[in-house]
Amino acid sequence: MQTLKILDEAAITHFPTPLLHKHSPLTKQERIHQIEGHFRKIMEVLDLDLSNDSLAETPLRVAKMYVEEIFQGLEIKNFPKITAAKDNFYKSEDNMILSRNITVCSMCEHHFVPMIGTASIAYISNGKVLGLSKLNRIVQYFCQRPQLQERLTAQIADCLRILLGTENVAVAVVASHLCVSMRGVRDTQSQTLTHMLLGKFRTNMALHREFLESTSSCR
Repeated sequence: MQTLKILDEAAITHFPTPLLHKHSPLTKQERIHQIEGHFRKIMEVLDLDLSNDSLAETPLRVAKMYVEEIFQGLEIKNFPKITAAKDNFYKSEDNMILSRNITVCSMCEHHFVPMIGTASIAYISNGKVLGLSKLNRIVQYFCQRPQLQERLTAQIADCLRILLGTENVAVAVVASHLCVSMRGVRDTQSQTLTHMLLGKFRTNMALHREFLESTSSCR
């Protein structure tokens, strides 16, 4: 197995619109402490009784959740270790490697509520095959930040294009947005589909159709 190490500071800026405008000098514990205080203020403004046993630890729970879990993808150091095997059997124009029903759970950057769905990823290897579960981990990494579904789809595709050294990558994401179902129009049935087709998945209509048809059953 070959360990791929390409996601350094220069590479990460190639992904569309990273949201961080600067590197924070704060430690993890300092971030948790500050977020806890700010969230406590929000709850107080909402006239919630923080002396209630059920609410007393909520600011700290939210702060830890933000820093240690759902926004880990804001830090480059948390990008997963990626391994790839050299396998010339898959070095072919028509051997598509497809992974479907990869869990997508991210936070919409507009209202900070979840978007939940699945991703399908396909690529045509030029000799590199990613290790088992690595596609899932890449999706998870880009989900762990405030996101737009369109950007999430593009970042996954662009990352795989760089890692695998091939333009022949396709990504489709279908998701339900709680900013649509919980507020505003309050439509609990709608889903949003985004896809990015690169290389032969864009130019070869047979591959184009095969990928979209193979992912349609996931919706």
